[in-house]
Amino acid sequence: MGGVALDDGSSGVKAPDGGWGWAVLFGCFIITGFSYAFPKAVSVFFKELIREFEVGYSDTAWISSILLAMLYGTGPLCSILVNRFGCRPVMLVGGLFASLGMVLASFATSIMHIYLCTGVITGLGMALNFQPSLIMLNRYFSEKRPLANGLAAAGSPVALCCLSPLGQVLQYEYGWRGGFLILGGMLLNCCACGALMRPLVPPKKPETPGTENTPDDGNKKAKPKPKLLDFSVFRDPGFVIYTVAASIMVLGLFVPPVFVVSYAKELGNEDTKSALLLTILGFVDIFARPTCGIIAGLQWVRPRCVYLFSFALMFNGITDLVGSLSKDYSSLVVFCIFFGISYGMVGALQFEVLMAVVGTEKFSSAIGLVLLLEAFAVLVGPPSAGRLLDSTKNYMFVFLLAGIEVVVSALVLAICNLLFIKKKHEAPETAIENGETVEKPKDSGDLRAENVMKDSTEVETFLKDKDEQNKNIPCSPETKL
Repeated sequence: MGGVALDDGSSGVKAPDGGWGWAVLFGCFIITGFSYAFPKAVSVFFKELIREFEVGYSDTAWISSILLAMLYGTGPLCSILVNRFGCRPVMLVGGLFASLGMVLASFATSIMHIYLCTGVITGLGMALNFQPSLIMLNRYFSEKRPLANGLAAAGSPVALCCLSPLGQVLQYEYGWRGGFLILGGMLLNCCACGALMRPLVPPKKPETPGTENTPDDGNKKAKPKPKLLDFSVFRDPGFVIYTVAASIMVLGLFVPPVFVVSYAKELGNEDTKSALLLTILGFVDIFARPTCGIIAGLQWVRPRCVYLFSFALMFNGITDLVGSLSKDYSSLVVFCIFFGISYGMVGALQFEVLMAVVGTEKFSSAIGLVLLLEAFAVLVGPPSAGRLLDSTKNYMFVFLLAGIEVVVSALVLAICNLLFIKKKHEAPETAIENGETVEKPKDSGDLRAENVMKDSTEVETFLKDKDEQNKNIPCSPETKL
């Protein structure tokens, strides 16, 4: 984890770092926005659902929870499907599922139908789009990958700023059923984004004359069949450390955005004024993610992106700890500004670090396994914070708990990386970019040529010695014979 693994992709094609990759980046931007912002945007319709089905707020809150659980928990399934069918077909099917779930939910007659349609079906469709888009982004970008990850991650706050007001307008004009139907139509754009994920194809090698009908001599080894889910990533200590740290991080990372509006209301602020805090947080987040991506791509910083990620987590956790002392609206505004910066840094770096740890070839399996383990933390984190609030009636303890959890994840990531991970040897291309001289490793052909040269030199020396010895031997009939 101390070094960066730069791969040419599972297809053996070097990442183009541009060209069609910018179209892939645009598709990933849209998919990331839908995946992370949609569960929050759906919450706009909760009041009408409570009135329609005569249920409580906790019942409707399960809709967003199931959406997030499907987004994270189906990671291994997405990995298997991507390794079996490829990214583009999986995303096209996922877009249809995401749209179908919202369309069916518009005809629901009970809250259970909403759970099944919006939560399970739409959540599965989101997952089938989110993970493959990140995999394709990793294959198209190598040198510019940190910037690409930062730009793609910016889709989340941008979509949140757009979808929440749109949901309010749809609810006011068409009710929750019409709003669900229109949102379902919008989710068909996921299919268009999936169509952009064109697989990388290796260039055709020019045929030389006389080799067109060369028979196979049987010496070529057959390519090993790719694994549908590669569990060998757990043998990498860097991946294990990242997974443990990320699981602890998720326990507290999403808690402050959930409770900051209620915290402001508790201090006696109006609803609209309290809701403005999330707008401030999202606006700062939009600019923080691309900026952090640019910083992570710097020549000196990129080999140490793990430590930059650890710093971002520490920054976020300390912001939570200081924010727990807020006593008025102005202090909460300052908290949201700093939280938006740190939250954007974490969002821009979390998958970039995972890509650097495992490389392109194993990333499709690694991200699925990481998301599965994070799913348990996502389901435990906010509810446990809510129980703490119910028992203490004090928001300070909620923010303290979240901050402690994020700080612990930062310490685990940094300390374990320093103690247990030896820095990987950089690829020659990376070392040359950093201005270092690299001795190219000798392959077996070079070694065989060296051995032949050594043998021929020894033979010539031996023959010369024999000639010198023969000159010193006196001539006689026997020697002449």
